Amino acid sequence: MSFTTRQTSLRTVKQGDSKWMLTDGMVTAPRAGFEISNSCPKEYRSIIQECINYGWLKPVATVRDNELFWEEFSK
Repeated sequence: MSFTTRQTSLRTVKQGDSKWMLTDGMVTAPRAGFEISNSCPKEYRSIIQECINYGWLKPVATVRDNELFWEEFSK
């Protein structure tokens, strides 16, 4: 049996990583996050918030290497 491997250009960026926060002049924002609809029942919102607070549910972003390169290059 043989396998062919290939280098990927995708990177996972996690909250707390140096590349997590995006900065554009005076605006700073996280690369990813959660948006909970207003129509989400209160009980579910509470459970989701508890999961985020305890670190059981974490935001992550997948980006291409060239995006990270150009962000650094443009600084």
